[in-house]
Amino acid sequence: MTTAWIIARHTFRECARRRLFIVVPIATVAFIALYAVGNHFAFQSSDGVASSGFVNRQALTGASLLGLSMFVTLFLGSSLGIFLSFSAVRGDAETGVLQQLVVRPVARSGLLLGRFIGAAIVSATYVAFLYAASVLITGLIGDWWPESLLLPGLSLLGGVLVVIALTLLTSVFMTALPTGIVMFMAYGAGLLGGLLSQLGEALDSPTLETIGRVTSWVLPFEALYQAGLDLLTRGATGLTRVIVQLGPLGGAESGGRTLVLWAVSYVALVGAGALAAFSRRDL
Repeated sequence: MTTAWIIARHTFRECARRRLFIVVPIATVAFIALYAVGNHFAFQSSDGVASSGFVNRQALTGASLLGLSMFVTLFLGSSLGIFLSFSAVRGDAETGVLQQLVVRPVARSGLLLGRFIGAAIVSATYVAFLYAASVLITGLIGDWWPESLLLPGLSLLGGVLVVIALTLLTSVFMTALPTGIVMFMAYGAGLLGGLLSQLGEALDSPTLETIGRVTSWVLPFEALYQAGLDLLTRGATGLTRVIVQLGPLGGAESGGRTLVLWAVSYVALVGAGALAAFSRRDL
C-alpha cells in the first residue's frame, strides 16, 4: 500500500503540473452557471403549463434537467478519469517515468493500484461536487428534489470507476493517444448500447433490446448511469414517470443488487487482467 500511495501522490502532482486544478474549475463554473440559467428559464416556462392528473410539470422539468446534468457529469468525470490514467503504463514507459517508479517487480501492483486510487479520488470528488451542485440548483430554483439524493450520485461514481479501470487495462497494451481514442470510442459504444435498448423497447424489438442491454452490461458504466436515472425518477408516477424514464440520451432502467455486484466484480476482474498483462511486459 505504501507504493500505491506514493503513485497516487504522483498522480496529484501530475494534475498540478498540467494545471488541471486550474482548467477544470474554470470549465466547471461555466457549466454550473449555464445549468443554473437553464433551470431558471425552464421552470419559469413550465409555470405557465398547468399540471394535470397525468403529468406533473414540476417533476417532469426537474427530473429532465437533473437527468441531463447526470449525463454531462458522467461524461466529464469519465473524461477526467481517462485523462489521468491513459498514460499509466505504455505512455510513462516511453517517457522514462515508469522506469524510475518501478524499481522491483512487486512495485508493479502498487503502480496500477496507485494510479487507480489517484485517478479515482480526483474524478470521484469532481463527480460528487458536480452532482451535488446540480441537485442544489434544481432544488433551490425549481423547488424539486429527487426522492433519492445519494444513490443516483453513487451510480455515477461507480460508472467513473469502471471507466478508469478499463483505461488502465488499455494503457498496458497501447500508448497514451491510442488509449484515449479507444476509451472514448468505448464510452460512445456504451452510450449507443443504452440508446439501442431504449429503441428496441419502443419498437417492440426483443433482439435490438437484448443487444442494447448486453452492450450496457459489458460496459457497465452505461448500466450504472441507467440505474442512476431510474433512482432519480423513482418518485414520479403516471405519465410523468413514463416520460422522464426515457431519460436524456439513454433510458432509465433499474439494475438492482445484481448490477452492483457485477460492477464491483467487473472492476476487480479488469484490475486483475491489467496486473497480469503488466507483469509480463518488459519496460
